[in-house]
Amino acid sequence: MSLAVIVQARAASSRIPLKLLESLGERSALLRCMDRCRAIEGAELVIAAVADGPGDDEIAEEATDAGYMVTRGPEEDVLARMASAARESGAEYIIRVEGHHPFIDPQICTRTLQLLQDTHADFACNDMPLAFPDGLQCEAFPALLLHEAERNAVKAFDRHSVTGWIRTHPRIRRVALTGPGNGLEKLRWTLEEPADLDFCAAVYAELGTRAASVSAAELAALCLRRPDITGLNTALARTRPVIGTPEFATPPMALAAVA
Repeated sequence: MSLAVIVQARAASSRIPLKLLESLGERSALLRCMDRCRAIEGAELVIAAVADGPGDDEIAEEATDAGYMVTRGPEEDVLARMASAARESGAEYIIRVEGHHPFIDPQICTRTLQLLQDTHADFACNDMPLAFPDGLQCEAFPALLLHEAERNAVKAFDRHSVTGWIRTHPRIRRVALTGPGNGLEKLRWTLEEPADLDFCAAVYAELGTRAASVSAAELAALCLRRPDITGLNTALARTRPVIGTPEFATPPMALAAVA
């Protein structure tokens, strides 16, 4: 089995212009995300699927200069952009991650892929229901399914959300890795608002170089121990809609360092 991790990236942001180029320690938020994706078990390629507008050139250059493969595609038709990246990778399986998640956890991504393989499902994710901290979302699926979605999805929302068609088509069997819940789903580790950048900076200030590889369990423990850091952005509501219902979900995944 060949596996490519495709990191969705674009420059446009009304709240933090060029947010993916914001520095977290000595590397950008985008590279922090991609570096973590490189640690996903079995990942042969980590690709930045960058929007093709002139304003996105800096994003593409950032990933290229760091040695990562870069593909370009439409800003709004993100499904086409991701499918193009999958074709260029030649991989059989894809893990999709969004570039504004600088604390993505490689072990959780690996478990999501393993769930897909163990259950022989068509699609696996870890956000149905929302029980992980915001910023750990990932999806795993065969590249052929992504190409089928590209051919058949016609709604603008499905083209922009990438997996909207996959998550709602009645033929497709979906499974979900269930997170710990118990309030941890309220933690916010994504980078979309200025307050999120304050949170990320505070984590790097507290942990130093360890922040680059801190696990979800360790970061959750820090958040519970330091409400002053957590409180920097927890007032922000989740903005990502969750589409579809899994036919099967694993028992909740405990974060050992928090139990």
